[in-house]
Amino acid sequence: MRIALNAQLISTGAGYRAAGVSRYSQCLVQGLGRLELPHHLEAYVRDPAFQAPGVELVRTRWPTHRPLARILWEQLVLPRMLAARGVELVHGLVNVLPLATPVPGVVTVHDLSFLHLPGALPWAKRLYLRALCRASVRRARAVIAVSRQTGQDVVRSFSVSARRVHVVYNGVDDRFRPPDPAQAAAFRRARGLPERYVLYLGTLEPRKNLERLLQAFALWRSRHPGEEDVVLVLAGAGGWFYESVFRRSESLGLTRVVRFPGYLPPEELPLWYGAATVFVYPSLFEGFGLPVLEAMACGTPVLCSDTASLGEVVGDAAWTVPPQDTEAWAQGLARLLSDPEARTQLARRGLARAQMFSWQRTAQETAAVYEAVGRSVSHRRP
Repeated sequence: MRIALNAQLISTGAGYRAAGVSRYSQCLVQGLGRLELPHHLEAYVRDPAFQAPGVELVRTRWPTHRPLARILWEQLVLPRMLAARGVELVHGLVNVLPLATPVPGVVTVHDLSFLHLPGALPWAKRLYLRALCRASVRRARAVIAVSRQTGQDVVRSFSVSARRVHVVYNGVDDRFRPPDPAQAAAFRRARGLPERYVLYLGTLEPRKNLERLLQAFALWRSRHPGEEDVVLVLAGAGGWFYESVFRRSESLGLTRVVRFPGYLPPEELPLWYGAATVFVYPSLFEGFGLPVLEAMACGTPVLCSDTASLGEVVGDAAWTVPPQDTEAWAQGLARLLSDPEARTQLARRGLARAQMFSWQRTAQETAAVYEAVGRSVSHRRP
């Protein structure tokens, strides 16, 4: 079977486009290549630096890093390429399939935040996702959801049969592991960080609920005046409507104790996680929550929202609180920053929990979806 992967959103550059769905796409394509499947795998990518042994990479010349160009390429050019290359199955890695093609499709849906938090996205992107994701899910022979919550959301929101939805969790790289204490201390010194810091890592955008985290951090500081050495690090590139986060930090008088290092190079992530005292993730809505899993794999205690998808990731290995409860966030910070034993217990449980997730497993379960679709298609042929 000739299988094509639409991987146009892979980005190895520095910026928010290299996070989230790009990380998923990179790790999945590379993981599939390592499986040595009895199929021809080809991935359509634009990024010139990306490599995936075992997968034929078809480099596109269109400027698909621009949304409009990517949409036109996916819907007008890709169908012709699939026909010309004899593709028998196409996988849309990020929410969308080419619609004008008879080639059977699999689509991965990461979340439906564009339905649940419409104000967190520009109107054009919101309308595009509503229309194209709905149409793609209905056209797909199979839908891959990155969590049970996302799968249930797809069934409810788009009125598709649950039999067509397959839950395949994201994974975590082997490079995410607890650092040596001396290595962590040296990293903090090199980055000008204090011995204790609270880390958030992800795109800076309204959906991540960072303004409430800032309010909770300010509240915790007002109750613990002797804890002046602790800083809050909000790491990640700016996404949609991110400027309000900086304004809120200034209005709360936190400029001196809140750091914004921006986009972090992938090779540094294990040390940023592992050298932190606590990792926080206050997101209002997630499809999965990859940074939480990576933090646990690095042995860092996690304080995160109690949303359904994050609960699937952390199990009982994190301190969870309602995302909109400022007091609960302040209390969670107080508990974890003041109680070394609580941190040790969470870190131990987090390490064990993270071992349940791997990109190899993600690739294997994705390949099983391809096989099921292939059998279904062959049975329907006369």
